[in-house]
Parts: sequence; structure tokens; C-alpha cells
Amino acid sequence: MKKNAEIIVIGGGVIGTSIAYHLAKRGRRVTLLEKDDLASGSSGACDIDIILQSKNPGIHLQLAMKSAELYKELARELDCDIEYENTGGMILIEDEKQMGAMREFVSRQKATGLEVELLDFKEASKLQRGLSPHLLGATYSSMDAHVNPMRLCFAFARAARQMGAEILTGTPAVDIRVKGGRVKSVLAGSEEIETDTVINAAGVYAPAICKMVGLSAPIKPRRGQIIVTEPVPRFVMGDVLSARYIAAKYNPRLLEGSDDLETRLGVGLSLSQTRNGNLLIGGCREFAGYDKKTTYEALKAILTHATRHVPLLRGIHVIRSFAGLRPYTPDGLPILGPVREVEGFIMAAGHEGDGIALSPITGKIISDLVVDGKSDIDLKPLGLERFAV
Repeated sequence: MKKNAEIIVIGGGVIGTSIAYHLAKRGRRVTLLEKDDLASGSSGACDIDIILQSKNPGIHLQLAMKSAELYKELARELDCDIEYENTGGMILIEDEKQMGAMREFVSRQKATGLEVELLDFKEASKLQRGLSPHLLGATYSSMDAHVNPMRLCFAFARAARQMGAEILTGTPAVDIRVKGGRVKSVLAGSEEIETDTVINAAGVYAPAICKMVGLSAPIKPRRGQIIVTEPVPRFVMGDVLSARYIAAKYNPRLLEGSDDLETRLGVGLSLSQTRNGNLLIGGCREFAGYDKKTTYEALKAILTHATRHVPLLRGIHVIRSFAGLRPYTPDGLPILGPVREVEGFIMAAGHEGDGIALSPITGKIISDLVVDGKSDIDLKPLGLERFAV
């Protein structure tokens, strides 16, 4: 006798577990498949930042702001300390060119409803000590926050299980069977599970899942490397980025072929501090395939960039480093929603570095689509079809 599931979610990171939780919360019978372990991919190899002011004005920022509202009650709702804290954050500005770009960026973000402002160097220094005097200033938003991504992922999964979801780790989706243009079953390991709804939340591996149903998705792994320091007394005000972080995030073509190492590696400061006191210093954005190794070249460039902005970091000892893969899309937006070609196949991938920030709203959007057949957010700009030639 074949096993059956009402809905199958593929991927056990924060996106997949959030979707499983929100669907189970609405009474749906969900099975989540994860080929390795929960949070074993991008969700376990990232920083702790929930940064709204790094999001492009428009639907990207709108999604982040809706997600931020959900975060406020999430720890209570999941009955778990996910180490969520509304810390505020800033983006450091080095020169007049960056100042002009950030001034325009901030203006558009304010029009979307974000609480954000431009600070001069003196004002920025009151929020974050140890800044280099060559900096012109910073942007600041009180709406940025922190969360522990691994605790978040496991909390979503535990809450989903408590409401009846089945979480299968070490169980890869080997194939998806389609008949008459609609999903019929998933081959999970050696077992076939009948279902009429499959949600692709496989992150950087989402294109492989798409291929199982004859589709292609323009999602590419984009490596980021992070340095971890010894625990130190409270030093970082919240989330601290550099303006080059924004440039590297949204303009990958500007990085190609550059003679400048930092530019070519997509280096931009991302600085935060865990509850235990460790500093997380990033980062970079490299197209290196599925290679998750750290490199001396990138780590040195990251530290050079970081200490140029915050010289006081030079006195702190590094204890380790790690790398993770972000699921990049050409326009910087996730791919969310059903696909035209295969009925019952739904996309929820391509969040790049925004998966942690957008996980609550992504779970809600996908559960609304499945249960109600609609979302209160216009998903047309986020559909897979936007990349059709």
C-alpha cells in the first residue's frame, strides 16, 4: 500500500520548516522531506541579521516589513527562545558617491514605510564605537533585528510536528511523478508518497527539484564566508553593514572582471554579535558553484574591509570561519507561488541572503495559497514565469 500525504514540502531550512509550520497550523496534513538534517544548508551557515534597510524599495521591502511584524510574536507563538531581539542597524558610508546612492535609497525606502534616516559621522559614532574617522556617516533603522537561525528552524519544525506534521530527515526527494500535467507522487528515498501538492523549498538545490517536473529555475549558489571571533563584551550596536554590501548584493555584474580584489569577491561589511558575545564578520558574494569551503583570499579581504571601517576590530581574536551558499536569483527576489506548467507544484526558493528575514512571511504566503487559493500579496512579480524568455 502506497503512503500518501496531503502536501509535501521539500527542504528543511527556515523556509521549508516555516511553510510546514504554517500549513500544519491551518490543519493541513504535511510531510517535510530533508535530504540531510534540519538547518544543514544555508540556514545553518549564515549570520543572525534581520535587516530591513538592505531590501530594495518595493515588494522586496514590503515583504520584509510584513515578516518583521510576524517576528514580534513568533517566539511566543512557537513557545521557544529564538533569540529574537529588535536591535536596530546601520549601513556605513565611505565616500560621496556612496552617500548619494544611499540618500536616494533611503528616500525610496521611506516612501515604502520604513523607519530609516541618514546620520553624519558624529551621530553614527554615538551608536557604534570604534568607527574609522574617514567614514562620512551611516544610515540607521530602528526596525532591524537579530534572530538565531538554527533555533528558529528547529522551533518551526518542532511546532509543526506538535500539530501533526511529519518531518523526515535523511530522506531526499529522488523524483516527482507527474501525470496529465499535475503532480501525482514523490519518490522519497526508496518510498513513493502519493500527493497532489509539492512545495519546492530546497534553496540552492531548488533547480534540481524543478528538473524533476521538467522545469528550470534561474537559481545559482552564491557563496558567502563569515569569520567568528572569541566572545567579547558587548561591542556591536546591532546590525552593521557597509554601503558596498548593498552594491555587491544587487549589482553582481559590477563585480565581474574587476582588478580590485574586494570588488571581485563581492566583499561588503556585515558585522553582528551573538548573545554569547562572539562577533560574526562577513561577508562576500562569490559564484563558486556548490563549493562550501572557505578561502584565505576571501577571509583576508573580508577582514581588511572590516577593519578599514571599524579599526577597533584589530584587537579581537578570530577563532574560526565558515561558508554557506545563498540561493541567488537574477533580480534579487525570491520565486514564490504556483507554476503554470505543472498543477500542484509550488515554488518557495531563491531568497538569497534574505531567507531568515523572510521566512515567517514566506510560510504564511504559501499556506494561504494552498489553503485559500490566494494571498493578500500580489505574487505576480515573484512568479517563476517572470524569467520566461
